[in-house]
Amino acid sequence: MNRINKKLQEDKKLLSIYFTAGYPSLTDTVSIIEDLEKNGVDMIEIGLPFSDPLADGPTIQASSTKALKNGMTTEVLFDQLKDIRKTVSIPLIIMGYFNPMLQYGVEAFCKKCQEIGIDGLIIPDLPVDVYKEDYQAIFEKYGLINVFLITPQTSVERINFIDSVSNGFIYMVSSASVTGSSSGFGDVQTSYFKRIANMNLKNPQVIGFGISDHETFTQATEYAKGAIIGSAFIKHITENGASKTEDFVKSILN
Repeated sequence: MNRINKKLQEDKKLLSIYFTAGYPSLTDTVSIIEDLEKNGVDMIEIGLPFSDPLADGPTIQASSTKALKNGMTTEVLFDQLKDIRKTVSIPLIIMGYFNPMLQYGVEAFCKKCQEIGIDGLIIPDLPVDVYKEDYQAIFEKYGLINVFLITPQTSVERINFIDSVSNGFIYMVSSASVTGSSSGFGDVQTSYFKRIANMNLKNPQVIGFGISDHETFTQATEYAKGAIIGSAFIKHITENGASKTEDFVKSILN
């Protein structure tokens, strides 16, 4: 069974952390992953930096720009992660845009992910219908879960289609804005969380965007299986250094 599916079966609310590979320094990727697992994080999303990150807010964009300047590429990331399963057992997901994967070759990319122990991909700009028609068979051949995003504007019909194609979790974007741009959840977002929860989808939901502290993590996970934190963690390591993950994770979970 895929590590993501195993983790989703655990009787707990899940904390997933996103960070940009190769940031703050090119060589920080593996140590950040190891520290996050050691401090109780359930899943990790490794951001593959891209020069035109449409869905990302200023914090993640800045980290991507710096990571690219540091020399991060698809090849470098794969090389950094080649021995990751010797030290890390939690699910690892690569989040990135489709263009670098196309350039690498989709099947070659998926094959490499399987070889190094990546469990899934999140590709915000790969439409679910294109995935189903052109790429699903390749992903499944290499045991990869593809995670799709929904927003408050996604139609019921589209959500049900995404649910039918998915085999892991659905990434619920808490708002229609970019990452890192809101603080706290109001009535509109809470009613959206409730609405999706009441759809009784076959795939659990994990909420991202706008989660930055214990309060917003608790709010989000009241209605979903877990929550994803990205911008707040990147701000933390920007200010405190890549080795200072323990304080951040404790502040979310305790």
